[in-house]
Amino acid sequence: MEAVLEQVGQLPALLVVSRSPLVRDWDSLTLDRALEWARYFQHLHDRFRARPRLREALGRRLRRGQPSPLLSFPHLGRCPQLLGLALLENRALPPAACRRLFHSLLQPAGAEAGPEPRSLALLARRKAASWLLALPRGPPRSPAGLEPQVEAEAQLLLSRLREEGQETEAAGRLRWLSGVLEQLPQPRAFEVVAAALLVLRQGSGAEQDGDRGQDGDSLCGNQASGTGDECVAGPLLSWLLENLERFSAFCLFLPGSRLASLAGCYSQFSRPYLDLLTSWGSHLLYDPLQGRWVKSCLDKAELAWEELKEHFSCLCQGSVLLRGQTQAALKLLKARDGDFKVRGLSVWTDLLMEVEEYLRKEAER
Repeated sequence: MEAVLEQVGQLPALLVVSRSPLVRDWDSLTLDRALEWARYFQHLHDRFRARPRLREALGRRLRRGQPSPLLSFPHLGRCPQLLGLALLENRALPPAACRRLFHSLLQPAGAEAGPEPRSLALLARRKAASWLLALPRGPPRSPAGLEPQVEAEAQLLLSRLREEGQETEAAGRLRWLSGVLEQLPQPRAFEVVAAALLVLRQGSGAEQDGDRGQDGDSLCGNQASGTGDECVAGPLLSWLLENLERFSAFCLFLPGSRLASLAGCYSQFSRPYLDLLTSWGSHLLYDPLQGRWVKSCLDKAELAWEELKEHFSCLCQGSVLLRGQTQAALKLLKARDGDFKVRGLSVWTDLLMEVEEYLRKEAER
């Protein structure tokens, strides 16, 4: 087993070399050896996938020494695709080796004739979708108001999370997700995670049209979901909620309407979100000269009064349940702060008045 672990430990180096200029010295024989190693790693995956202790040992060996835990046991099963894609994108690969690579990918060995073509077709579809959606285009927005490319990236992320969920424990899925999202600029990572969570609930809602149409105000209608969806949503929510600084940045970056949609879809999100809004609101001070609430520290990453009011108003535009939770939270905060009836004494009194006035105007329309 030690020899197998040592061999598996060479996979990260093989993938690094396949993306480097070093492949300019490869001939057809070298390429064949690299592809043989990839098929050997795939064989190890198929052999040990049903043996949890050995799977964990191989996964630990793959993660050793990596700057971020991008490789895990399921990647062994996709080694031919990972290596092939890296080489196809590497312009340093000589023409002869490139022709050999095309031949190997398009006409795999007989032993690979089962799963290999399906895997390659899936890889090709994903790559083609990524390039196609990166082109300038202006179709109608999706029901969730998502940019087409962001929605496509979210769909791909969900697909990969489902694949990881079939073979990896919860901690492994979260490690994989963290490694992937760390490769993106933080604003893009926030957009993709929010889109993935909303797309996931849209899929659940499509199966339950009646539930989604009853209150009409919520993007998702209700919080029902299958066990499979929970396994996919779990790592996404954990990545967001387990780091308060990241969660605060997420809520500062996204518009209130998008955050209210997430709160209406996920109870795990709505409570921390309300807590965060409460924390931001408690730091506002009333300026009698300006006649409004201002931030106690201008340099601090928190919402201003108008932004806070907009976030609470968006929550009250959601489902009946979310609206009730938001109003109940504001009434409780108002009571704890002295239960004042006039403006300028408690930020919660003023917020509740603003929200109730907004709801009255909406009801009169």
